[in-house]
This record gives sequence, structure tokens and C-alpha cells, in this order.
Amino acid sequence: MKLDPYNHKERYLKWRASLKGKIPQINKYNSDLILRYLDDMENGVNVAQGNAKGSRSYIRLNTLREKMKFFSLKFKERYNLNKITEISEEQLCVFFSEMKRGIIKRVDGKTYKSTAYSVKCFKAFWHWWMKVNRKKGGEIRDITVDLDTREEKPKWVYLSEEQVKKFCENVKYEYRVLITFLFDTGIRAPTELMNIKVSDLSEDCKELQIREEISKTFGRRIKLMICSDLVREYIKTKNLDKEDYLFQISPSIVNQYLKRIAVNLFGDKESLAGEKYSQITMYDFRHISCCYWLPRYKSESALKFRFGWKGSDKIHYYSEMLGMRDTITEDDLLIDITKTEIEKRLTKSENEKTMLQDRVHLLEGQMKEILKMTNRLGENLKEEVVLI
Repeated sequence: MKLDPYNHKERYLKWRASLKGKIPQINKYNSDLILRYLDDMENGVNVAQGNAKGSRSYIRLNTLREKMKFFSLKFKERYNLNKITEISEEQLCVFFSEMKRGIIKRVDGKTYKSTAYSVKCFKAFWHWWMKVNRKKGGEIRDITVDLDTREEKPKWVYLSEEQVKKFCENVKYEYRVLITFLFDTGIRAPTELMNIKVSDLSEDCKELQIREEISKTFGRRIKLMICSDLVREYIKTKNLDKEDYLFQISPSIVNQYLKRIAVNLFGDKESLAGEKYSQITMYDFRHISCCYWLPRYKSESALKFRFGWKGSDKIHYYSEMLGMRDTITEDDLLIDITKTEIEKRLTKSENEKTMLQDRVHLLEGQMKEILKMTNRLGENLKEEVVLI
């Protein structure tokens, strides 16, 4: 069974069970449409072409229900539309533009940090709507073509190798093990992290198996280069069995503790990645780990495997090249610039060596012939002396 740290499944099913035929605060048309959409997404029906097939996760379903209700309420408020499907292309472009510029604000009065995900959610709904109508013989125009889906890179907390070391020196034992494990593995926390069992570790804790069923992308077996001794000691100290979860934690409590320690150590100021130290979470250690391993891995594909990435763009997304340094040497320069010339010289030397070897073989053959002739001459002289 896969653990659900944020209870997405429970929340979604509880919400569906609480409905009395209609989603609160919105009219019947929009409510029926949204519920039909969610049913299809839950069952993997009428998924837009180009999107991954199959049912959507409960994380996704919770996001969609919240976004669709938001669209329903806001379209009514700003354009007096009773039906989500009556929105025009111009109104839609203006709506997301105003979200981005802070004219349409969040519930807490703050400006949206990014509109890209909201845009993607609406595009997914609209493409579903187009497909549903196409099956009935109708054609709905795609009004989402010009919407901007570019994502703005969110800020995060960067810690250098020395800062991570300092962090570990100032936390409780259990947190030192956890932080070192996060830093070493770069594992997704809390989703992958909380589903790791003792049995996923090799006997000496030198390798970790991240199972297919708990990974967002693909399963993988990685080497533990930093935390193996700590983890092995931790398992013994906690007396954990094979089927026990390695870290039985509450993500919210862990994050609160990390924030408090970070402020005590580094102050409430911005890190190099733009986010304040007071906002650090377990997931930031995935970014930090990427920065650490990037200059140490010899190949990009090996680094992607360790972190469970399919695309190379994730490397820059997670690291922003923080902590990188120029490692080129004069030897590297020599190899790059004069390699062809050196190869030519080596080829010439090899040819000359071959010619010399041929000459030596020839001379050796001639010497053998001379030796034979000398031996025969010597024998003839001995015979003549005997006769005399």
C-alpha cells in the first residue's frame, strides 16, 4: 500500500460524499458539468489527445475540483456568465492576464505567484469539453490556443555543502539522519520518502531501491554515498523491521522544525535561490541535492536516473547552476586544442616504427645468410687442412 501523506484520496472521497446533488455556491449547470468532468477524469474517459491516458490521481482530482469551482465563481463575478462554457476567447485571455498582473487576487489578497497551472487546468477542461461534443457530432472551437502556459520558476531555499553540514550539527539525531538521507538521495519528499521501507535498502545500506509504485516517474536503484553509515545505525537504534517504514513522520511538523532551525542558524533572509531561509521545507533538499551532485556526476543521463527525471530541463530547473564552478584545467585545454596534431604525430611515429622494424627484420635475415655462408666456408677450410 502506498502512503498518502496529505490524505488526497480521503479528502476527495469525503468531499464527493458530502455533496447533496450539487456543488455548493455554484449553479446547477456548472455543478453538473464539473461533476461529469471529474467522473471522466477519475475513470480516464474522454482524456484529451496528447495527454497521458488513464485515470487521474487524487492529487489531480482535488486540484481540478478546486480550480473548476474557482472558474465558475469568478466568471460569474467578472462577466456575469452562468455557464463556464460560455466564456469567450477574449474574456479568457483578459482573465488570466489580470490574474498575472494582480488585478484578480488570491483569497488572502495577495497576487498569484504563477498563473501557468491555472491555465493548464482550464485548457485540460476545455479540451475535454471539445472531445465530449465531438463525439456527439458537434464542433467546439479551441479558445485556449493563445493562453500563456509558461511557468515562472518558483523560489526555493539553497544551502551550500557547508550550510548543510552546519544544519546537521544543530538538529536532533532523528533529523540529522533524515536531512542527510534527503541530501544524499535527492528523493521526492514527502511522497517517495514516506513510502521507503527498510526492505528497500541493501543489507549494508549502500543502495536504495525506490519502487515503481511509489515513484512519480519511474522506479530506480541508487547508491547511497553519504548517509549509509547513519542509516544503518538508525535502523538498529530504532529497532526497525524489514517491513517498517524508514521515516514515520508528519511532514508539517518536520517542516516547522526545519524552518525554526534555519532561522536560528542563517537568519530570516533570502538564500541564493530567492526564498527566505524561514520557508525551507523537506522538498528544498531535493534542489540542494541536485546542486551537490551535478558537478560530481560524469554523465547527464546518470544524474537524471538518480533523481527520477525523464527530461534534461529538470537539471537546470532544480539546480539553477548554484554551487557550480569552472573545473577546466590546462590538461583539458591541451586535449581539446591539440588533440588532432598529437594524433598526427602519433600516427607518424607508428609508421616510422613499423619501417624500422621492417628494416631490422631484413638485416636479421641478411645476417643469418652471412652466418650460414661463413659456417660453410669454415667447414670447407677444415676439410682442406685435413687433406694436406
